[in-house]
Amino acid sequence: MADDPSRPRVFSGMQPSGEAHLGNYLGALRQWVELQESHECYFCIVDEHAVTGGDYAPADFPSRVFDLALSYLAVGLDPERSTIFVQSDVPAHTALAWLFNSVAAVGELERMTQFKDKSRSLESVPAGLLNYPVLQAADILLYRAEWVPVGEDQLQHLELSREIARRWNARFGEFFPEPQPLIGGVGRILGLDGGSKMSKSLGNTVGILAGPEEVQARVRTAVTDPQRIRRTDPGRPEVCNVFTLHGLFAASDEVEDVATRCRDATRGCVDCKRILSDRISGHFGEARERARELSARPGRIREVLDAGAERARREAARTLGEVRERMGMRWRGLEGLA
Repeated sequence: MADDPSRPRVFSGMQPSGEAHLGNYLGALRQWVELQESHECYFCIVDEHAVTGGDYAPADFPSRVFDLALSYLAVGLDPERSTIFVQSDVPAHTALAWLFNSVAAVGELERMTQFKDKSRSLESVPAGLLNYPVLQAADILLYRAEWVPVGEDQLQHLELSREIARRWNARFGEFFPEPQPLIGGVGRILGLDGGSKMSKSLGNTVGILAGPEEVQARVRTAVTDPQRIRRTDPGRPEVCNVFTLHGLFAASDEVEDVATRCRDATRGCVDCKRILSDRISGHFGEARERARELSARPGRIREVLDAGAERARREAARTLGEVRERMGMRWRGLEGLA
């Protein structure tokens, strides 16, 4: 797949937590699939970010990377139209992050909301947690991406990436674009508990490759309108997270029908959840079939990631070479580092 300068470049990544879940899909993957039609896309599995948490199991890590790659391909990411790779296969990410540490300010990193939230409960705070946004900036700017699909909770990190680009450009010459956010239209996706962001660790979501029975079992646990105790009680769809999820998987007339039947109590919550389960299962039917085919050919997934990494390394070498040149480092042989 050749570079296409006429198509704006996009970068995004996801930590390897295994099979993607509903929140991953609604908040990111669905938009990524659409972006392939109009953008030059780099989609990464950011395994080096995942180690900053310290709670991962090294023995499980390879399978988590593989299962996320399987999810990427199952939902429709196309290696013929996108560069799909694993972050640690391109060492230039961490090399550029180190160089960006020369312009990143500690005070800015300490003000990051996610750093403050995650470090609050830690007796000893890992330096990697503080420097997480610097590596994130390197991920994006290594490919000189112009656009980054992000949720609202990542806007602060993206603004820091823009600031790092501005500061580096001011010191060493104009080179990096200031990446702009691409915010999806779904907003914050609450989990099945109705109160927290969808998260596998909180157990409030469902895997996108789950079979119909598993989907139904998970959706059955979803919290609905707390004031609707009996089936005959009128509901309030505007406060019901199950209704919100219907809106992400159904046509507008179907959503209106759900709202009407909720308000006049002509349909109970159990039936409403069953319909939602069927819609979710149906939506991912083709993805489950692709996953079954790919699972039978694991070598194909490795081929996709290897080819993506090779292409990413070539692009990364160009960027890192220019960066080192501008920073006064005349050493050559950068292909080995990228």
